[in-house]
Amino acid sequence: MDESHRGKAAEEGDSGPHSRAPGAAKKRDSSPDSEASPGSETEREAKKKRISPGEEMELAQLARPEMRGAGDDHQDEFTPKSPISMPYIPDELKDPTAYPATLAAFEEAEVKYNAKLRRRYRLFSLPREPEVAPSCLVHQRHLLPIREPAKKAVLRAAKSIVRLSSSVDGKPLASCCGLWIDWEKESKTGIVLTTAHLIRSKHPTQNHWEGTDEYNTKSNVIVHLLDGTTADAHYLYHQEHYDLAFFKVRVVEQVELPLFSDSVHCGQDVFRLGRDDHMNLRITHGRVEDRNPVIYERHHYMYFLHQKNDCLSHQKKDNYISHEKNDECDDDGGSVIDLDGKVSGLVNKNLENSFVPSCILDKCVDLWRKFRCCIPRLHLGMKFSSIKFLDPIQIENMWRMYKIEDGLIVKEVSKESHAEKLGICIGDIIERFNGERVSTTVELENMLLDRCRDHLDQGGQLNEKIDVSVSYF
Repeated sequence: MDESHRGKAAEEGDSGPHSRAPGAAKKRDSSPDSEASPGSETEREAKKKRISPGEEMELAQLARPEMRGAGDDHQDEFTPKSPISMPYIPDELKDPTAYPATLAAFEEAEVKYNAKLRRRYRLFSLPREPEVAPSCLVHQRHLLPIREPAKKAVLRAAKSIVRLSSSVDGKPLASCCGLWIDWEKESKTGIVLTTAHLIRSKHPTQNHWEGTDEYNTKSNVIVHLLDGTTADAHYLYHQEHYDLAFFKVRVVEQVELPLFSDSVHCGQDVFRLGRDDHMNLRITHGRVEDRNPVIYERHHYMYFLHQKNDCLSHQKKDNYISHEKNDECDDDGGSVIDLDGKVSGLVNKNLENSFVPSCILDKCVDLWRKFRCCIPRLHLGMKFSSIKFLDPIQIENMWRMYKIEDGLIVKEVSKESHAEKLGICIGDIIERFNGERVSTTVELENMLLDRCRDHLDQGGQLNEKIDVSVSYF
């Protein structure tokens, strides 16, 4: 083989999509026999047999530099700009007896190529196949009309969602999600809002009105940050009626703060966001449901209604667990967001898929900020259900007989309460509160919070009696 022949082979090996063993590749491509008729196969075979051992060694030496595209003989670290070329060897050079050095050079290059490829696939931009199932925003076709705005909304809102875990004396207590609501540049501290379930140590009954839950404010709370690190959280305040808790966290980098929605309405498309133990984002599509609370539930909730096929991203691909089993954990304290990425509520998992709507949440946060870590609430001593959520047949009957189609039906009156002393009984209908029409229990909760704020703004104190007026039928 002449020198010009070998030089051309090395040059051509650099230009193709695959690295080739030089000489042999050129022998196949540029030999005069390559343009001959199919009947010249015997001549080519004869040429191949005339390659001497010395020439074979020269081929091996030429092959090595070119095959270094798959790995660097002199550098152990990966160089991002170095090419990744798959080694190639013609079939006629695969005979280990005739061409041992060439075959060894090819195998060495193949090992380096595979090692380099593995390093490349460890980059964050080329993630391996995930261990969790795709979220509902990937394969659920019924979400196609809102898929693009929903993705943008989810990715925007996810930046403010963290995970928290609590323990007492080294024993795990609870884990949940939370969201940033404040960050101070000077002190490098942020405030996380979450559910008070994080520090709840006893929950003896499902009846929220009994007030028998106990909370351990000395719990050790850890915040799991988005970059994979953790930080200690310091307890600030918790409000048992609304099941909210506030923690202060030392965090150097500025955090993303969410925007709160001005309104939440029944039937609205929303997404519930949370994080699992590995900080993977959990995304569940649903719609807002506004209905009457059951007798043991408090009055400030709205509800997250979703279908079983709106898959959760935390489910293992190889073992899909029933929706009901997994739905009892992980998202508590997370966000319910609208299609603009604004917070429509804070998940508060009780017996139902309940959440605290943004209209209540915003007022609670505002009261906590303004009045020295306090969220006061009036107690009327009554439980209600809304006429608005009754069957239209019942509503129409009320209107025909009594000209009433709106208001709150009294379902229970506390013993020795002021309402009982006024003669309000089960079945009465509250039409107005402080002169304003009231239709739902969430509206009533908003009015109670506004009245508390007015009282404190006017210099009033906590635990004082406040005069309110109700019009009832």
